[in-house]
Amino acid sequence: MAGYRRRLYRDDAVVLRTQKLGESDRIITLLTRRHGRVRAVAKGVRRTSSKFGARLEPFGHVELQLAAPAGEQPTRSLLTVSQVVGIALHGGRFLDDYPRYTAASAIAETAERLTPEEGEPTLRLFQLTLGAVKALALGEHAPTLILDAYLLRSMASAGWAPALDECAVCGTPGRHRAFSVPAGGAVCGDCRPPGAVHPPPEVLGLLSALVAGDWGVADGSDQGLRRQASGLVAAHLQWHLERGLRSLPLVDRGESR
Repeated sequence: MAGYRRRLYRDDAVVLRTQKLGESDRIITLLTRRHGRVRAVAKGVRRTSSKFGARLEPFGHVELQLAAPAGEQPTRSLLTVSQVVGIALHGGRFLDDYPRYTAASAIAETAERLTPEEGEPTLRLFQLTLGAVKALALGEHAPTLILDAYLLRSMASAGWAPALDECAVCGTPGRHRAFSVPAGGAVCGDCRPPGAVHPPPEVLGLLSALVAGDWGVADGSDQGLRRQASGLVAAHLQWHLERGLRSLPLVDRGESR
């Protein structure tokens, strides 16, 4: 019958989150390459006989066929997963590694928070999210460095990049000593507002390295600088989001790599 026809869409996606639905289904939150953030029902995936339940775990990169009611945009209603193929199930590489798992959770929550409207294409954020999850799976850098690089770049994609190499207020170039989250980042002596902090110059250098992908500098930094840098990144992000990320306080900052 015409009323039961469905439109089918193919896309690849990063699985951000899953939640139970009824006795055997799940709602899967996905960040897709072409359709932005969408939600879809995966029927029967909680049964042991499910053909693709394991492919729809968080942090995996998957290719899907999604079904939507006829006449509706693919992202304006709750979709249905009709097919799924695992491209790279990254989560399986670090589910038992607390620092990497918590960093991945913060990345997924950030991606969801930065896409308030379902169905709005956001290719840059998709690429950043997939790249960060891949980096966590490979384990070549400390999880907190990968997380902070992702947060800085995703904020830049959203138009919230903190000023690091010029004054956030007057634009005077240079590596300034003060940093003010409400002002937008580094500030010069003339523009420094009350409450600005004064991190060591190496902290802002580390943030610049993370934005630029200079992993030689980032990997060579010590734990104290990383913690200070992470504090500035988290404060800047949460200022713009206007409320905190639930997963960010759980991130393990004690890794030695």
